[in-house]
Amino acid sequence: MDFWGDEQFSFFESILFLALGQTVEVIGTQFLSGGDISTAAQVFTSEGVFFIKWNHARPNESDAIDMFEAEARGLDLLRQTDALYIPQVVGFGQQLDKSYLILDYIDPGQPDHRYWETLGQSLAILHSHTQATFGLSFSNYIGSLQQTNTPTTSGIDFFFEHRLLPQAGMALYKGLLTKTTYEALFRLRNRLPDILPHERPALLHGDLWSGNVMVTEQGQPALIDPAVYYGFREADLAHTRLFGGFDQRFYDAYDEAFPLHDGFDERVAIYNLYPLLVHVNLFGSGYVSGVERVLKRF
Repeated sequence: MDFWGDEQFSFFESILFLALGQTVEVIGTQFLSGGDISTAAQVFTSEGVFFIKWNHARPNESDAIDMFEAEARGLDLLRQTDALYIPQVVGFGQQLDKSYLILDYIDPGQPDHRYWETLGQSLAILHSHTQATFGLSFSNYIGSLQQTNTPTTSGIDFFFEHRLLPQAGMALYKGLLTKTTYEALFRLRNRLPDILPHERPALLHGDLWSGNVMVTEQGQPALIDPAVYYGFREADLAHTRLFGGFDQRFYDAYDEAFPLHDGFDERVAIYNLYPLLVHVNLFGSGYVSGVERVLKRF
């Protein structure tokens, strides 16, 4: 364990007191990879082990303050489905100059022999949860970027206006996307009704890549770091193929539990325009060529 200074221990003990309503002694901490946005730690206490991540929330940066609240609400929404393991939210808020989120710690393990089948079947159960409109009752984040979830009757309109267009507009403003590429997006818009299937909104994880899937100590899949909304269920599955890491047994089990429409493989690139544009805005021009290839193809 890496033991930090008294100030860090006091911070952990104060937020755990707020969350649990009792005095908690911090015994030790272990720094974890929290990505580019936040700092994260495994925190050993007299009341058990917790996962805590935090960032510095300055008064003029409201995004830093409400980011963890949105994540907590998303995790709770996923947990309510009982589809698969989602870490319990212990608490979130702001203390001094820090915004924080406290979760139950997931002890990592090794996948059991039916891990991929379980993940596929469980995701199908998650996607069976629906509502009348696409979007969500609150907006949230994908990475550090705001994700607007304005409820929308049309899935096509939601996908274009609240997923592709905001990210493309941001990339154009930053000079990362050319005007020609931006205009090509609008020509694609006219083709979307003939390309994407007409389905009811499905509850999505929203950022489903291998880094957001964990294996519990019991060998079962768990999901973390969601960017939830109700959308086209194929978008979650397409995202799993952007960077790989998912066994074919996962896709076979999902398709058996909740069969996909014919031609899914051809639609993957369309759905992945969204995470590609997100990566353009987060990490730069290295992802622009992927966006341009998809637009040229369609």
